[in-house]
Amino acid sequence: MTADIRRHGMATRYSEAAVFNGMVLLAGMVPERGDTDIRGQTQDVLAQVAQRLQEAGSDKSRILRAEIYLTDIRDIAAMNEVWDAWVVPGSAPPRATVQAALADPAWRIEIVVTAAVV
Repeated sequence: MTADIRRHGMATRYSEAAVFNGMVLLAGMVPERGDTDIRGQTQDVLAQVAQRLQEAGSDKSRILRAEIYLTDIRDIAAMNEVWDAWVVPGSAPPRATVQAALADPAWRIEIVVTAAVV
């Protein structure tokens, strides 16, 4: 018997989340507004991550892996301040942070996470 794949937030090219075999995989979350600094954009993206995880039956304490893309790696200290305040103490997931060009020049950050379903 194969496990069902559930998709959330379907668009033409992608889903915002897929749930399979006890895991939720989120698409890259980007800021809804590009006119804020890295702290504001990070807060925006992390709020979206939390919302998508909740919709998929998980939460931020169950993140198994995070990938963070910054348009300017010099933003890492400010991004880390927001990240550190958001992560559940004792539940910091394995994480990669890299500099990358993003699809919209106004975006300073994109975050991808994989989490266990509750």
